[in-house]
Amino acid sequence: MLNIFATLGLSVVLARLAWIDMQTFRLPDRYTLPLIAAGLFLSMAEDGVSPVASLIGGAVGYGLFWAVGHYYFTRHSAEGLGLGDAKLFAASGTWLGFGLLPYVLLIASVGGVIFAFLVQQRERRGIAFGPWLAIGFLTVWVEANFGKFTVF
Repeated sequence: MLNIFATLGLSVVLARLAWIDMQTFRLPDRYTLPLIAAGLFLSMAEDGVSPVASLIGGAVGYGLFWAVGHYYFTRHSAEGLGLGDAKLFAASGTWLGFGLLPYVLLIASVGGVIFAFLVQQRERRGIAFGPWLAIGFLTVWVEANFGKFTVF
């Protein structure tokens, strides 16, 4: 029962984050940090993801995106992947555990690349990656909790 309420809350917050990111290219801490905390709480309250897998997932999610963003910034002197994206990916790690992060990243990356290809044909501007992370996060969460995925 807790997963149903968690899914509803997660859906609302992710929709809000996606909207904000599309408008401002920012993912505010007032939404991403509580998502991280909620994922850690759920790992202690439910039988799905263990607290250790949740902590590792958050650290790996944040660390991976921080490293990619830092590398891009040092090479191009411009932000290419912000820390808001890193915090949202960390939140997905705390909710899902480290084992399902590759699926979130795959869904987000494929969606983002297809969208970028279609948009780049008309416009020359960056795209917000947060909405694609949100789609990947929610898709994997729903599949892991209500479908046939198994949590590692």
